[in-house]
Amino acid sequence: MVRPKKFRMIGKKPVIDYFKPRGIPLSELKEINLNHEEYEALRLKDVDNLDQNRCAELMNISQPTFSRILESARKKTSKAIILGNALKIEGGSFKLINRIFLCLGCKHEWDEPFGTGRPMECPRCRSENFHRTNADAENPPGHRGNGLGRRKGMFRQKAD
Repeated sequence: MVRPKKFRMIGKKPVIDYFKPRGIPLSELKEINLNHEEYEALRLKDVDNLDQNRCAELMNISQPTFSRILESARKKTSKAIILGNALKIEGGSFKLINRIFLCLGCKHEWDEPFGTGRPMECPRCRSENFHRTNADAENPPGHRGNGLGRRKGMFRQKAD
């Protein structure tokens, strides 16, 4: 029996999820499916220029698994470009990394994807009195803090 696929973490869904050669009707094109994990692997490695270990940490998978996903994504993308196929981004086994916020005024809870900045106000009551609630959002996979933690002896009082 095959073990179920582990969910891969992705930072954001694509803004555009379909590409095709110009001037050729869609009915005449072969379609290649690129799943969301493959899209995320291309984004992290080739656009954000991160090393493979860091990419694997962010997606919450092993480095060899990341390498296989990246290789598959590059093959599919190259095939679509060189052979003139359509490329459709859909499907896969993933979870979108989100931050969850709670408004202290109206108690409304909402989520925002990572990388979009801190919201300015509650979408329901427009209050600026809100905070992040989920622990996973505070420390996404691969997160190592902001480097502002205490260092040994940093806050010791000097003896007179």
